[in-house]
Amino acid sequence: MTRKSVWIVLGAVLFWVSLTIAQEPVHNIDAQKHPNLRQAQNQIVSAYHYIDAAQKDNDWDMEGHAAKAKTLLVQASNELKEAAEIANKGHK
Repeated sequence: MTRKSVWIVLGAVLFWVSLTIAQEPVHNIDAQKHPNLRQAQNQIVSAYHYIDAAQKDNDWDMEGHAAKAKTLLVQASNELKEAAEIANKGHK
């Protein structure tokens, strides 16, 4: 195996690990200040849990698509938090 091949395999493994152990989205938006953003975040958390249940029901055999969807949901939740923080700066 060439050095380049080793790096490609290592990169693929690290990518797969990052998808499978992605952090779970959290509720971290103030519902009093941003009720719509908080509700959207609630739906993201719910979707994440449904995907997790589907993975377990299918013995995790979804060719990585469910794991990628969960990673994207974490990203979406983080983006909503950023949106709330930007809105907070505008209302000082």
